[in-house]
Amino acid sequence: MEPAAGADGGRGAAPGWRRRMGRLDAVLAEAGRALRVLDGSVSHERANPAGPSAADDPVLSDAESRHTAGLMRVNHVGEICAQALYRGQALLCRDEGIRRVLLRAAEEEVDHLAWCRQRLDELHSRPSLLNPLWYAGAFGLGLLASRAGIPYNLGFMAETERQVEEHLDGHLSALPDRDRRSRRIVTQMRDDEIGHRNTAEDHGAAPLPAPVRGAMRLMSKVMTTTAYRI
Repeated sequence: MEPAAGADGGRGAAPGWRRRMGRLDAVLAEAGRALRVLDGSVSHERANPAGPSAADDPVLSDAESRHTAGLMRVNHVGEICAQALYRGQALLCRDEGIRRVLLRAAEEEVDHLAWCRQRLDELHSRPSLLNPLWYAGAFGLGLLASRAGIPYNLGFMAETERQVEEHLDGHLSALPDRDRRSRRIVTQMRDDEIGHRNTAEDHGAAPLPAPVRGAMRLMSKVMTTTAYRI
């Protein structure tokens, strides 16, 4: 605790006390953020690239709707994980500039979360029931990554975005051609992920060891296979 500063900047010039933000405050803030991410109430910045209404888009068959919903649920989980990873990395990052890079990427992932959630609602589907598990696991991985030093911390960001970019390219091939709304969302997401990867590399991201990249791909495979259905 410390005395609150008055108008002239001197301590004790105004009554009351101001509590200095500590690690516990940051952890509690992150817990609150996680709850808002998981319940879909976290605010986003950019408008949905699919446009305001699906009324004029072609009607998908039941099979196409189910398949598209599965893909968009996977994409939503991917954004849950990226959001959690970057916020976990930022929590323990001691370099303020790199911390801002991570938090800015996390904010753009919130846009992706909102777009995917809106598309799932349009398809009368739902996010993954395992989202709390995905978030907790990715946040823990982010905490671990942050202890590896700035180059590898950024390396996790670059490798994550590289794998997500490949994943989204695959979804663009798998989505029904006439599902213009989902395709617009996934295209914008992919373009943003490329930007995040380039940003990480421009700030000095180090390539991750092959076993780490392989483990990330394996975890991604488990996540995508499960999230498509659950």
